Amino acid sequence: MNTVKNFKVILLIILAASHSYAQNLQQKIKKIADSTYAANPKAVGFALYVEAPDQKLSFGYATGYNNRDTQQTLKVDQPVLIASTTKPYIAAALLRLAEKGKLTIDYPIKKYLSPRSEKELSQAGYDTSRITIKHLLSHTSGIRDYVDAGYFKFIGEHPQYAWTRDEQIARAAQLGKPLAQPGEGFKYADINFVLLTEIIENITHRPYYLSIRKLLSYNKNGLQITRFAKFEKAGRNTPEQAHQYWDEFGWDTYNLDPSWDLYGGGGIVTNVKEIALFFQQLFNGSLIKNKNILYQMTTDVPPNLEINYCLGVRKIKYAGYLGYNHGGGLGTDAIYIPQLNASVAVVALEAGHRPVGVEMSKQIITLLSK
Repeated sequence: MNTVKNFKVILLIILAASHSYAQNLQQKIKKIADSTYAANPKAVGFALYVEAPDQKLSFGYATGYNNRDTQQTLKVDQPVLIASTTKPYIAAALLRLAEKGKLTIDYPIKKYLSPRSEKELSQAGYDTSRITIKHLLSHTSGIRDYVDAGYFKFIGEHPQYAWTRDEQIARAAQLGKPLAQPGEGFKYADINFVLLTEIIENITHRPYYLSIRKLLSYNKNGLQITRFAKFEKAGRNTPEQAHQYWDEFGWDTYNLDPSWDLYGGGGIVTNVKEIALFFQQLFNGSLIKNKNILYQMTTDVPPNLEINYCLGVRKIKYAGYLGYNHGGGLGTDAIYIPQLNASVAVVALEAGHRPVGVEMSKQIITLLSK
């Protein structure tokens, strides 16, 4: 009996110490966020979330405002447009299709494209029988992007213009000859992931956003508010979406039709908690259970080693650790650190302050490592 009683006492002490440690981390994270915002008030607001199960920590915090004009307090559960941080979701969905035997990423894209897209790309000089799904995932296709200075100028002049995916593909095809032969050059470009959502649709025979929802099992995996803008409605109890600003262009995302960044290059609306949860589940093997397929996602793909872009994620040094990362032009950034089994997601509501958010994330990773 004494042995059992002693064991229970020891267990309670361990639990209390663990709880105290987690609370201490939370206070330090709050301090990091508050001091960062105090030094950078033009960021409008910061939100962050940390998933670190080995340290019994699942914690989020927000500071600043969700609306520059009304100065309403930003809350950590408010959704935002995550822009290019969408790309890991697209890549994961493609690899889920590979896991299910529906495709092989080394296959040419020619058979998976719509006749219209295949014709436009071929007429522009792209050999779609040589460009593979893997080339798209790794930005080594050689296809020119539709996103350039002229594109941003048009958006500024026509903020409510409703783009179609076909228009974006056509624009890319019209901008000139291939940048490089497939696999011979790296150029980060949204067009690659826009083509990937078309491929998802042609394989699954349903809209890409519904296929991705099913392939990644949103509801089962706790992604309750994650959705694609415009096409999927927010749930009844979803908090109000925060305003996001890009001061370089004078933009408030509330004034823009989401279609400018909707078809795979970006498009997802969610909060920092669900971004961190997604990264944690993805790299822990909860979403893609075939280890060999998941391993491909973080395998170097030459010749892009200067930024170590793999398949929909970057493999980088982050606060002294190896990490799997992606960021977005609207101020978002997410990282998973295998050595710590921890994920951190951040957003700066003014897009130009994303580097500040990244530095805040690095401080948190350093804190977790102590």
